[in-house]
Amino acid sequence: MHDTITGALFKEMLLFGTASVTQAQQIINDLNVFPVPDGDTGTNMSLTIQTAAQELKKIDPVSVDQVASVTASALLRGARGNSGVILSLLFRGISKGLKGLKTADGCAFAAAMQEGVATAYNAVMKPAEGTILTVSRLAADRAMEASKENNSIEYVLEQAIAQGEATLKETVNMNPVLKKAGVVDAGGKGFLVILGGMLSALRGEEMPELTTEGAQDKANFGALSLEDITFTFDTVFIVRKVLGKSIEPLRKYLDSIGDSLVIGEDDETFKVHVHTDIPGNALTEAQKYGTLELAKIENMRTQAEELAAGRQVQSTDDLTAVEEELERSMEPPKAFGFLAVCAGSGLAEVFTDLGADGIISGGQTMNPSTESILNEIQKVNARTVFVLPNNKNIIMAAQQCIGLTDKEVIVIPTATVPQGISAMMVVDPEEADAAAIEAAMTAAAQNTSTAQITHAARDSDFDGFEIHEGDYLALMDGKLFGTDRDIACLLEDLSDEAAARSAEFVSLFYGEDVSGEDAQKTLELFERKCPNAEVTLLSGGQPVYYYIISIE
Repeated sequence: MHDTITGALFKEMLLFGTASVTQAQQIINDLNVFPVPDGDTGTNMSLTIQTAAQELKKIDPVSVDQVASVTASALLRGARGNSGVILSLLFRGISKGLKGLKTADGCAFAAAMQEGVATAYNAVMKPAEGTILTVSRLAADRAMEASKENNSIEYVLEQAIAQGEATLKETVNMNPVLKKAGVVDAGGKGFLVILGGMLSALRGEEMPELTTEGAQDKANFGALSLEDITFTFDTVFIVRKVLGKSIEPLRKYLDSIGDSLVIGEDDETFKVHVHTDIPGNALTEAQKYGTLELAKIENMRTQAEELAAGRQVQSTDDLTAVEEELERSMEPPKAFGFLAVCAGSGLAEVFTDLGADGIISGGQTMNPSTESILNEIQKVNARTVFVLPNNKNIIMAAQQCIGLTDKEVIVIPTATVPQGISAMMVVDPEEADAAAIEAAMTAAAQNTSTAQITHAARDSDFDGFEIHEGDYLALMDGKLFGTDRDIACLLEDLSDEAAARSAEFVSLFYGEDVSGEDAQKTLELFERKCPNAEVTLLSGGQPVYYYIISIE
């Protein structure tokens, strides 16, 4: 039995925990009460902790402090969905508890677990019982008791998991929603799966294969070796031509000093892309044919090392994007900028037309991570950036960005796209007070009702409705409004509801799976049922939701 752990063993434990929750993610997803296809708990927890695993693989740790610190930092930026954020908070506290320690015994690890629970509870505005918070709290309490009985980390973790499992079984009775559905808390289950994997590593059990299916869809650059790179520097530049001078001699020269040569030109300029070991010579020769306007050079060997290590490297093949970024960086920052999360080209266009400076692609089925939101915040050339999550499961991840940048970040807690649109519509461009803008946007969002139609991802018995996989579901302000095998029946019911609410404005955003002809019929239905309302129809292009309907 292990009494203490080193940094190397702690790393192995966390990698084992990552593999375990990744393997069990669908089991955890199936515990989600609401049958709507969403960024489910198992998926979000798996993707979140995978960011830590990727960073841990790069280090040869000398202490548990180092492992905990790397894990906490990676989880903070990689957190997806509410469950991922809470997981990151638990490990942030554990990192605080293990600070300065080279090794950790049972007492130290139990204290760190309690620090993790305190950090999570302090960050959650309204902690609910019967959730991952309850499971982690009682598990940590038992860990402290166990450490006094036997100061062995293996014993402490074993006892913490046993208490956590007992608590998890009770969550079905602690939370009314879970009780109706007859399931335990998915987040609590995910946390215990991770702890269970960590215990298995201590016991020397064989680690399940770590898969990252669904985490990303890109080539395995890590499989490339440096020997595959013939020339070192990826060189891209734009030259304004000397009129009447052929660039064919330049083409031949560049071809002699490198490969992957591509030259695009119009009447006034030409753009060169070449891989070479002597980029300076390429630029010098090019200036014989015109005026060098813009150049970008990157070391491809360094890029390959970054990619193999799991880090993201920006491409320079598209100089248009580079030019735009340079232009933005030279402009003085404005006072306020706006960033919206949505899925669908039509919805993105609506937000852009309303003044959004940036769009984060995401929402249902794939909640963006804190880091992806932060990256977009950094691109907005403004001192204060308002973020519209437009999904209740993204709000916490967005809030994690506060304090991670020099910009002031204000998160408007929009739970739906229509709420986000309403918030953008009330922005006064002449207003100079951030607090006043925040208040106006928040009030507008709260006064907007949202109806949505999607399909059931799984069988469920929820809130008095017997739901079968594939049924159409109608939601109203996040609550189940109705279910039917015929989408037309749900649209009829929602149009009646809009009429009963004396709606003045109704906006219908139809998704990628709805034809224009069917959408037109829906428009006519709402116009007939709500004759006094201004009804508009727009192609949102969103996945998952056939219709997103704003009612004001």
